[in-house]
Amino acid sequence: MKKLNYIISLLFILISINMKSSNIEYRKIYTKEKKVIFFGNSITQSWSDYTDFFNKNGYINKGISGQTTDQMLLRFKEDVVNENPYCVVILAGINDLAENNGPISLEDIFENIKSMIKIANDNNIKVILSSILPAYEFLWNPGIYPSNDIIFLNKNFIEYCKSGNAIYVDYHSSMKDKRDGLKDELTYWRDDFNGYDGVHPNKKGYLKMEKIISKTLKKIL
Repeated sequence: MKKLNYIISLLFILISINMKSSNIEYRKIYTKEKKVIFFGNSITQSWSDYTDFFNKNGYINKGISGQTTDQMLLRFKEDVVNENPYCVVILAGINDLAENNGPISLEDIFENIKSMIKIANDNNIKVILSSILPAYEFLWNPGIYPSNDIIFLNKNFIEYCKSGNAIYVDYHSSMKDKRDGLKDELTYWRDDFNGYDGVHPNKKGYLKMEKIISKTLKKIL
């Protein structure tokens, strides 16, 4: 009788261990299948050139160089919604401030971004809204100094995200210099302009961004 009880107890323990192991494996598989899209402009597009962040984690890069928020809004359904992701990370606005397609109001920039978020919300896609990275000037379009407008938009992003429609991620605070531009150590030198790019991160800049965004992704995946 004692031997029978021992065998039953041992079987129960083995079954319990197997169930726990199966649950752990299930969680790993489920997390891995939660598709994440990074949606943006050249800052997003170039990210894959500097690190293995996307390949290593299975994230999808949907950045297109030079695009403004209105252009991004036009392709949001095709590049994001149709991919059926669990989450989209939006980083947008700097090219609007650089007037790549001509002048645009801060209100219109914000409305374009809110429209993207609404489309995502309507399709049950979680949204992470990134702060616009710091920038003091644009080497390719001199005479524009966007630092104050960036701060203004980021403050609006923070307030908007309090509604629960998106999660705000702050790159700006830890990447800015005393002029509210991008730190020289986080961008790269451009011989064609004889100066630091000041808008696009270098490898060190992207690694810093990865640490910041990974903390948020870890919480929701």
